Amino acid sequence: MNVFLTGATGFIGSHLAEDLLDKGFNVRALLRTSSSLRWIADLKLDCYYANIFDSQSLLPGLKDVDIVIHSAGLTKALKNEDYYRVNFEGTKNLIDTIIENKLPLKRFVLISSQAAAGPASSMQPVTENDEPHPVSEYGKSKLMAEQYVLRQSDKLPVTIIRPPAVYGPRDTDVFQFFKTVKKGIIPKWQNRDKYLSFVYVKDLVKGIIIAAQHPKAEGQIYFIAEPRPHSWEELAREALKFFDKKALQVPVPLGLIKGIAFLSEQWSRVTHKPSIINQQKVAELLPDFWICSPKKIKEQLKFEAKTALSEGVKQTLQWYLDNQWL
Repeated sequence: MNVFLTGATGFIGSHLAEDLLDKGFNVRALLRTSSSLRWIADLKLDCYYANIFDSQSLLPGLKDVDIVIHSAGLTKALKNEDYYRVNFEGTKNLIDTIIENKLPLKRFVLISSQAAAGPASSMQPVTENDEPHPVSEYGKSKLMAEQYVLRQSDKLPVTIIRPPAVYGPRDTDVFQFFKTVKKGIIPKWQNRDKYLSFVYVKDLVKGIIIAAQHPKAEGQIYFIAEPRPHSWEELAREALKFFDKKALQVPVPLGLIKGIAFLSEQWSRVTHKPSIINQQKVAELLPDFWICSPKKIKEQLKFEAKTALSEGVKQTLQWYLDNQWL
């Protein structure tokens, strides 16, 4: 079976490319000429260079494809409008190209985000049936992409995946938290416990591949997450066990977070590189419960993310050490 994959050079996309190849799929990866191939250089991919905003350049690469998995997206940006240009307009152009040229796809899979759904208001997890209420421009742009994809479901079989906090080898975001913990500091945002649904990247890609082929997944949205949520402190404690270290909890007040975000954004304007800490990330840090329910995918597709946080953290930190990131 032939898969057209966007975002193959990224954290999730590179793991997805590996797993697809391991399972016997032929994978054509959409790349830009500026793409770094560091994670996929040794993979037997059919590398296809095109612009996701240019239908004519996309079309030859989409022919003879059974499944499209759209994993590419922008998670950090210098300007808010960039989120919409990449996450919404890019998705729209890709799916429009497929529909307008009547390409006979078996499935179009959009890798979205829990940010599109928004946080929970308590320890009661959000479900796929809840009304979305994204709190950041990133989340709003992903929701717009979701809504457009779903509107095309009468013309094309579609599936949407909403990952929560994803961690694992090659991740650079949760990695920053692990770096801080290794220094003996457990940041406590607003001096409150904050709870998240996590998923280990290798579990996530397994779930994506199952959903991409399963007939029951057509027209559906799924969260893929570990069954139980965890606090940032729990994540830190697992890391401290691995390092055999102790650490102090350090309250991080809202004013300090906003100040750091402001300074980071000013520096980003100088370097022309988006920062991991910005006003949009602050908006996502404020809610206490980024919790989602993985019940639907378990019941409908019989899939469950089985890697416990303790094991996933251990494997992730070992990879960071082996690759001299820590």
